[in-house]
Amino acid sequence: MRRRNFQYKRFIINFFASVCVWAVIAVLLVNFIGMDKITKVVLGEMNHQSLEAEDDGHAVFGFENTSNQTDDKAIILNTVNSDDCISEPKTENKVDAPSTKINLSKEDLKKLSDTDYLKRTFYTVDKRTDLEDGDVNAEEFLNMDFSIDKEQEGPKILIFHTHSQEMYSDSDTSKGITEGVYGAGERLKGILENKYGIEVLHDDGQYDVVNGRRAVLGSYERMEPKITKILKDNPSIEVAIDIHRDGVNESVHLVAEEGGKQCAQIMFFNGLCKVYDNGVLTPTPGLQNTYLKDNLGFSFNMQLMANAMYPNFTRRVYLNAYRYSLNMLPKSLEIEVGAQTNTKEEAFNAMEPLADVLAAVICNE
Repeated sequence: MRRRNFQYKRFIINFFASVCVWAVIAVLLVNFIGMDKITKVVLGEMNHQSLEAEDDGHAVFGFENTSNQTDDKAIILNTVNSDDCISEPKTENKVDAPSTKINLSKEDLKKLSDTDYLKRTFYTVDKRTDLEDGDVNAEEFLNMDFSIDKEQEGPKILIFHTHSQEMYSDSDTSKGITEGVYGAGERLKGILENKYGIEVLHDDGQYDVVNGRRAVLGSYERMEPKITKILKDNPSIEVAIDIHRDGVNESVHLVAEEGGKQCAQIMFFNGLCKVYDNGVLTPTPGLQNTYLKDNLGFSFNMQLMANAMYPNFTRRVYLNAYRYSLNMLPKSLEIEVGAQTNTKEEAFNAMEPLADVLAAVICNE
């Protein structure tokens, strides 16, 4: 009897000890991941873009908010140490130097129609996906019209930042998001409005901040409803630009001299909505993009225009597996402005040649 009582007591003690351990683990998960994401994972609702594409993060220098405010305009109170930055597998940052780029022009139609040649010189294709014959129709892309109606009242371009907390090597994070990619977006907005007379709406939503904490996971899901509403409320908007910055090896410095200024090199980024699954290229479930061809055509023409105007300014167009923020409009762009090794000034300087290239494509300037 005593032995049985002893075994019973030991079972009770072990049971409650296990409950306590799992309770501590649950609290830690809620604090660091967020209850909404835990629920989605348990229910199987988190899509591949979140689980695989967003946990890639742009070597983010984040901010931390100790308030309980959860809206898009979170008040930034405390900075996060640069040692906390997240690495960037959104692009494969294993190279020690930028990829070689050949500046193809519209006259190179035969080369532009060769998929293998494009993969070697014009595009960088992520290992998670692939560019297939028929994905790029150079002749069709060159005949697409990306001009905007400047006569219609209201903003024509929307600039936003799915990862608003991305900073540069000398960014003063105590001054807030204006020190990073958001500040670059403000500079681009000013040039487009003052130099080209194009009205721009710049969204200040912080989709990578949840409950005052940096949260790259789920940024695209949090971004989409807000951006969709902005576009619905502003039907004059024809172009949507999601500005990021890349993450590279510390030895890589993406810079080009344009107009006597040191400018961060930029990279146009596209999602192909297909991913390798056990060696088979498969459409990404639940992440279709009806504007995929238009997106590819838009970045294709932007790259060619940049080659003509500023031959050293752009990197090769990067192709990855998912759709990211490119399903917002036919004329959607996702642009990587430099990387964490660039200075803020280099990133901001890059906005002038970028504005020139954009205006040349959408306004025939």
